[in-house]
Amino acid sequence: MENLEPTNKIEQGKSDKNSGPLIIFIVTFILVVIAFWQFSGEKTEKRAMDASELIKQEPVTPVPSQTESQEDQQALSDLPVRDNRSDNLLVNTQEVVIEKKATIVLPKLDESDLWIEDKLPELTWRNELLSLLITEDIIRRFVVFTDNFSQGLLAYEHSVFIQPTVKFAVDEQSPSTELDGEQKVFKWDKETSKRFDVYVDLLRSVDSTTLVHWYVDMKPLIDEAYKELGYEDDFTYTLQQAIDRVLDMEIPKSSMDVNRSSVMYKYQDPALEALDDSDKLLLRIGKENLLIIKSVLLDINEKLAKPINDR
Repeated sequence: MENLEPTNKIEQGKSDKNSGPLIIFIVTFILVVIAFWQFSGEKTEKRAMDASELIKQEPVTPVPSQTESQEDQQALSDLPVRDNRSDNLLVNTQEVVIEKKATIVLPKLDESDLWIEDKLPELTWRNELLSLLITEDIIRRFVVFTDNFSQGLLAYEHSVFIQPTVKFAVDEQSPSTELDGEQKVFKWDKETSKRFDVYVDLLRSVDSTTLVHWYVDMKPLIDEAYKELGYEDDFTYTLQQAIDRVLDMEIPKSSMDVNRSSVMYKYQDPALEALDDSDKLLLRIGKENLLIIKSVLLDINEKLAKPINDR
């Protein structure tokens, strides 16, 4: 239609005979356009709706042309991206930083000791206490000891720590009661729990976040060692069972007297003596040390739960 006015102006000086065919042509063209619009209007409208829906589903961020100035490009990049579906402003795309985690190249299980030893100083600020660790077959020791502990058993030969040099002791100065002329009941020497202090200090000095990251990184080697024991399930659940055993343990308020009818001391209270070996170890650690261990393991357990839920 925009071409009609200029055309009429150009043809204004011509005779009616010459303008007649042109007018007929224009009228015919308009009628054809009107008829086409009437018969195809619904399809055209539907295509327009489909296109608009497609635009809503897949918003397109405008890309500045090469001819735009750097200032215009910067101004465009600073604009927040609008989500057409909810009409909410999203975070600026420049503020979204995706960190690509470095690929960890793990050694073979049989060759993992030296690899772990090199990393141990990164784990704690009390490096002088690392001498408490047994650095031979570390992963297998950790897996076997944890598996046994979760079942209430103690596999000392597979412990990752050297055993305390100070042995369990009773208070020889405390009053004792003689039973049947053979057994004597002794008060438990609470000072004997201090032999575990250095182990607790090492655990307390460990950075829990780093420790959990290590665990996740070394999980393939841990799973390999766990499968060697004949298991097919996830070792992390066994580890959490062991942690839960510690968290659920409570030191009894009653006196933990012991007797000695043979080489080994036994608890005078039948309920304490009936406890699993792992629980008896927690009793010997002492209340103060157990509370510290619980605090550390609770933090570790919460961080361990996140990788599990993400899998």
